Amino acid sequence: MKNLFVTFVCLLMAAAAFAQQPGKPLVQFTGVVHNVDTLDAVIPYATITNITQNKQVAAANYKGYFSFVAHEEDSLRFTCIGFIPKTIVIPKGVNKSYTLQVAMKAAVTNLPTVRVFPWATSDEFRKDFLALKVADDDLEIARKNLNKGSLAEMAKTLPRDANEIQSTFAQQEHLNILNSHSLMPNPLLNPIAWGSLIKEISEGDKSRSGSGN
Repeated sequence: MKNLFVTFVCLLMAAAAFAQQPGKPLVQFTGVVHNVDTLDAVIPYATITNITQNKQVAAANYKGYFSFVAHEEDSLRFTCIGFIPKTIVIPKGVNKSYTLQVAMKAAVTNLPTVRVFPWATSDEFRKDFLALKVADDDLEIARKNLNKGSLAEMAKTLPRDANEIQSTFAQQEHLNILNSHSLMPNPLLNPIAWGSLIKEISEGDKSRSGSGN
Protein backbone atom coordinates (compact mmCIF):
# COMPACT_ATOMS: atom_id res chain seq x y z
CA MET A 1 0.00 0.00 0.00
CA LYS A 2 2.86 2.31 0.85
CA ASN A 3 4.55 1.57 -2.50
CA LEU A 4 1.35 2.36 -4.37
CA PHE A 5 1.07 5.71 -2.62
CA VAL A 6 4.68 6.57 -3.49
CA THR A 7 4.10 5.69 -7.13
CA PHE A 8 0.99 7.88 -7.24
CA VAL A 9 2.88 10.83 -5.77
CA CYS A 10 5.67 10.44 -8.32
CA LEU A 11 3.20 10.46 -11.16
CA LEU A 12 1.61 13.67 -9.86
CA MET A 13 4.99 15.35 -9.58
CA ALA A 14 5.97 14.29 -13.11
CA ALA A 15 2.66 15.58 -14.52
CA ALA A 16 3.13 18.89 -12.69
CA ALA A 17 6.65 19.23 -14.01
CA PHE A 18 5.49 18.47 -17.57
CA ALA A 19 2.70 21.04 -17.32
CA GLN A 20 5.13 23.71 -16.20
CA GLN A 21 7.35 23.26 -19.28
CA PRO A 22 6.59 26.12 -21.71
CA GLY A 23 5.44 25.03 -25.24
CA LYS A 24 6.12 26.83 -28.53
CA PRO A 25 3.78 29.81 -29.02
CA LEU A 26 1.14 29.61 -31.75
CA VAL A 27 1.59 31.80 -34.81
CA GLN A 28 -0.90 32.82 -37.51
CA PHE A 29 1.22 32.23 -40.59
CA THR A 30 -0.02 34.19 -43.63
CA GLY A 31 1.50 34.88 -47.03
CA VAL A 32 1.48 34.57 -50.80
CA VAL A 33 3.37 32.11 -53.00
CA HIS A 34 4.74 33.64 -56.20
CA ASN A 35 7.29 33.07 -58.90
CA VAL A 36 10.79 34.25 -58.07
CA ASP A 37 11.07 36.01 -61.44
CA THR A 38 8.14 38.38 -60.86
CA LEU A 39 5.87 39.24 -57.97
CA ASP A 40 2.83 39.42 -60.25
CA ALA A 41 3.03 35.75 -61.25
CA VAL A 42 1.44 33.95 -58.30
CA ILE A 43 1.64 30.16 -57.93
CA PRO A 44 -1.85 28.74 -57.23
CA TYR A 45 -2.63 25.69 -55.11
CA ALA A 46 0.86 25.22 -53.68
CA THR A 47 1.09 22.51 -51.01
CA ILE A 48 2.51 23.50 -47.60
CA THR A 49 3.72 20.68 -45.31
CA ASN A 50 4.60 21.33 -41.68
CA ILE A 51 7.57 19.02 -41.21
CA THR A 52 7.85 19.75 -37.49
CA GLN A 53 4.19 19.10 -36.59
CA ASN A 54 3.68 15.54 -37.89
CA LYS A 55 3.65 16.68 -41.53
CA GLN A 56 0.41 18.59 -41.30
CA VAL A 57 -0.63 19.77 -44.76
CA ALA A 58 -2.17 23.06 -45.87
CA ALA A 59 -2.67 24.57 -49.33
CA ALA A 60 -2.69 27.97 -50.98
CA ASN A 61 -5.76 29.10 -52.96
CA TYR A 62 -5.93 29.93 -56.68
CA LYS A 63 -4.39 33.35 -55.99
CA GLY A 64 -1.44 31.85 -54.11
CA TYR A 65 -2.73 33.10 -50.73
CA PHE A 66 -2.49 30.97 -47.59
CA SER A 67 -3.18 31.44 -43.87
CA PHE A 68 -3.07 28.82 -41.11
CA VAL A 69 -1.90 28.31 -37.55
CA ALA A 70 1.61 27.02 -36.87
CA HIS A 71 4.24 27.32 -34.13
CA GLU A 72 7.38 29.32 -33.81
CA GLU A 73 10.46 27.54 -35.19
CA ASP A 74 8.30 25.18 -37.29
CA SER A 75 9.82 24.03 -40.60
CA LEU A 76 7.42 24.41 -43.52
CA ARG A 77 8.02 22.88 -46.95
CA PHE A 78 6.39 24.48 -50.02
CA THR A 79 5.92 22.25 -53.07
CA CYS A 80 4.21 22.68 -56.42
CA ILE A 81 4.42 20.88 -59.74
CA GLY A 82 6.96 22.55 -62.01
CA PHE A 83 8.78 24.38 -59.19
CA ILE A 84 11.72 23.56 -56.95
CA PRO A 85 10.56 22.76 -53.36
CA LYS A 86 11.42 25.38 -50.77
CA THR A 87 11.66 25.06 -46.97
CA ILE A 88 11.35 27.98 -44.55
CA VAL A 89 11.45 28.22 -40.74
CA ILE A 90 9.16 30.49 -38.77
CA PRO A 91 11.46 32.64 -36.61
CA LYS A 92 11.15 32.90 -32.87
CA GLY A 93 9.43 35.89 -31.20
CA VAL A 94 7.18 36.99 -34.06
CA ASN A 95 4.40 38.04 -31.66
CA LYS A 96 1.55 35.68 -32.71
CA SER A 97 1.56 36.54 -36.43
CA TYR A 98 3.99 36.12 -39.27
CA THR A 99 3.60 37.26 -42.88
CA LEU A 100 5.87 36.18 -45.70
CA GLN A 101 6.07 36.27 -49.49
CA VAL A 102 7.36 32.86 -50.53
CA ALA A 103 9.27 32.98 -53.82
CA MET A 104 9.65 29.68 -55.66
CA LYS A 105 11.88 29.02 -58.65
CA ALA A 106 10.68 27.15 -61.70
CA ALA A 107 12.21 23.72 -62.16
CA VAL A 108 13.94 23.40 -65.54
CA THR A 109 14.72 19.89 -66.71
CA ASN A 110 17.11 19.54 -69.66
CA LEU A 111 16.22 16.38 -71.55
CA PRO A 112 18.79 14.63 -73.73
CA THR A 113 18.51 14.93 -77.49
CA VAL A 114 16.50 12.15 -79.09
CA ARG A 115 16.84 11.36 -82.78
CA VAL A 116 14.03 9.35 -84.33
CA PHE A 117 14.75 7.47 -87.55
CA PRO A 118 11.84 5.74 -89.32
CA TRP A 119 14.21 3.52 -91.27
CA ALA A 120 15.50 0.29 -89.84
CA THR A 121 18.69 0.25 -91.92
CA SER A 122 20.79 2.69 -93.92
CA ASP A 123 19.86 0.86 -97.14
CA GLU A 124 16.16 1.63 -96.59
CA PHE A 125 17.01 5.27 -95.97
CA ARG A 126 19.12 5.44 -99.16
CA LYS A 127 16.32 3.85 -101.20
CA ASP A 128 13.68 6.29 -99.92
CA PHE A 129 16.03 9.24 -100.33
CA LEU A 130 16.75 8.44 -103.98
CA ALA A 131 13.03 7.99 -104.68
CA LEU A 132 12.18 11.25 -102.96
CA LYS A 133 10.54 13.87 -105.18
CA VAL A 134 12.03 17.24 -104.44
CA ALA A 135 9.53 20.08 -104.41
CA ASP A 136 9.98 22.91 -106.89
CA ASP A 137 11.53 26.13 -105.67
CA ASP A 138 9.99 29.56 -106.26
CA LEU A 139 11.93 30.12 -109.49
CA GLU A 140 10.78 26.82 -111.01
CA ILE A 141 7.16 27.45 -109.99
CA ALA A 142 7.28 30.90 -111.61
CA ARG A 143 8.80 29.45 -114.79
CA LYS A 144 6.00 26.87 -115.07
CA ASN A 145 3.29 29.43 -114.42
CA LEU A 146 4.66 31.81 -117.09
CA ASN A 147 5.04 29.10 -119.72
CA LYS A 148 3.19 29.87 -122.98
CA GLY A 149 1.31 26.61 -122.87
CA SER A 150 0.22 27.21 -119.27
CA LEU A 151 -0.89 30.75 -120.05
CA ALA A 152 -2.84 29.56 -123.11
CA GLU A 153 -4.64 26.86 -121.12
CA MET A 154 -5.46 29.28 -118.33
CA ALA A 155 -6.78 31.83 -120.83
CA LYS A 156 -9.34 29.27 -122.02
CA THR A 157 -10.90 28.83 -118.60
CA LEU A 158 -10.10 31.92 -116.57
CA PRO A 159 -12.42 34.90 -117.13
CA ARG A 160 -10.93 38.25 -118.02
CA ASP A 161 -10.71 40.82 -115.30
CA ALA A 162 -11.81 44.43 -115.60
CA ASN A 163 -8.30 45.71 -116.20
CA GLU A 164 -7.71 43.35 -119.13
CA ILE A 165 -11.09 44.18 -120.72
CA GLN A 166 -10.44 47.92 -120.43
CA SER A 167 -6.97 47.55 -121.96
CA THR A 168 -8.30 45.55 -124.94
CA PHE A 169 -11.12 48.06 -125.52
CA ALA A 170 -8.67 50.98 -125.40
CA GLN A 171 -6.39 49.33 -127.96
CA GLN A 172 -9.31 48.65 -130.29
CA GLU A 173 -10.51 52.24 -129.99
CA HIS A 174 -6.98 53.47 -130.74
CA LEU A 175 -6.83 51.37 -133.92
CA ASN A 176 -10.25 52.61 -135.00
CA ILE A 177 -9.13 56.23 -134.61
CA LEU A 178 -5.94 55.61 -136.64
CA ASN A 179 -7.88 53.97 -139.51
CA SER A 180 -10.83 56.35 -139.46
CA HIS A 181 -9.49 58.46 -142.44
CA SER A 182 -8.01 55.64 -144.49
CA LEU A 183 -9.64 53.38 -147.09
CA MET A 184 -9.75 49.73 -146.34
CA PRO A 185 -8.50 47.71 -149.37
CA ASN A 186 -11.02 45.41 -151.08
CA PRO A 187 -9.37 42.12 -152.11
CA LEU A 188 -11.89 41.62 -154.96
CA LEU A 189 -10.50 44.72 -156.71
CA ASN A 190 -6.86 43.64 -156.41
CA PRO A 191 -5.52 42.20 -159.71
CA ILE A 192 -2.58 40.58 -158.01
CA ALA A 193 -4.94 38.67 -155.72
CA TRP A 194 -6.95 37.53 -158.77
CA GLY A 195 -3.76 36.39 -160.53
CA SER A 196 -2.72 34.37 -157.52
CA LEU A 197 -6.15 32.77 -157.30
CA ILE A 198 -6.15 31.78 -161.01
CA LYS A 199 -2.64 30.36 -160.69
CA GLU A 200 -3.63 28.21 -157.72
CA ILE A 201 -6.69 26.91 -159.54
CA SER A 202 -4.69 26.00 -162.66
CA GLU A 203 -1.98 24.29 -160.68
CA GLY A 204 -4.66 22.36 -158.86
CA ASP A 205 -6.19 21.17 -162.16
CA LYS A 206 -2.78 20.05 -163.43
CA SER A 207 -2.07 18.10 -160.26
CA ARG A 208 -5.46 16.34 -160.48
CA SER A 209 -5.01 15.50 -164.16
CA GLY A 210 -1.50 14.18 -163.54
CA SER A 211 -2.70 11.93 -160.77
CA GLY A 212 -5.41 10.55 -163.10
CA ASN A 213 -2.85 9.39 -165.70
